[in-house]
Amino acid sequence: MVKRYVILSLFVTLALNAFSQDDVWNVYMAAYEKGPGSTLVNMTLKDAAPMLRLPYLLTTGVRLKNCSKEGLPVKEEFNTLYQISDSVKAALNTRLRPVAAGTFSYQCERIDYYYLPDTTGIRKLLEIAYKKYFPAYQYSINIQNDAEWKGYLGFLFPNEDILDQLTNEKVILDLTDAGDDLSKPRMVDHWLYFKTDAERNSFIPYAVKEKFKVTKSFSPNTRLTYQLQLSRTDKVDLASISIITSALRKKATELHGQYDGWETVVIKKK
Repeated sequence: MVKRYVILSLFVTLALNAFSQDDVWNVYMAAYEKGPGSTLVNMTLKDAAPMLRLPYLLTTGVRLKNCSKEGLPVKEEFNTLYQISDSVKAALNTRLRPVAAGTFSYQCERIDYYYLPDTTGIRKLLEIAYKKYFPAYQYSINIQNDAEWKGYLGFLFPNEDILDQLTNEKVILDLTDAGDDLSKPRMVDHWLYFKTDAERNSFIPYAVKEKFKVTKSFSPNTRLTYQLQLSRTDKVDLASISIITSALRKKATELHGQYDGWETVVIKKK
């Protein structure tokens, strides 16, 4: 498996024709061995994965006719790529009910990921569809047993650093929509949760060292009941806040806790 790290990410909610409009999708970019790759992932599946009734992973797609120097699709080709995804989904729906897990674009290829309950006749079905509707494209069809959903959980789904950045972008987008001046430092509140008071107390020296104001509280009826609220004046542009949240998340994880995000007041542009 290729190790990933964020080079660019973008928070979006998509409802492409090929995918369920009820699902939430995120897209992010990361660096791989041969260059950048773009992943569109169905975030809704995380809590249910792996689904025992869907043990087979289908990865299928085409080699791009027109791609950027980084090996990613160009704007002019997206309409055709969406049509290909729609056609693949339509063909699959004639036999079974697939679940779309995501799409990976890399090195001038765009590959859709589906989980299936059965694979009987699927390869032949897709070969006919590709040859009939998209004869100019070189296609690939790969089917494997993936009962543990490693393709989704271990590859498509964003790692903690990417999740952190996606979450930050969502908050920043909300601030921007409210007319916020992101260049202005302001008080920022962070929340962390721990299973025991001892684990929470082990985090406090780190927070104090980093000049956070620390407030303890208790949250009954939750798995992580011991809460910490940290407050400090900081900038909230993406680069600045991501350094802060990444450090808090890693330290909390190290001490068996969970970082649960941040919020702040809106400072309007003058």
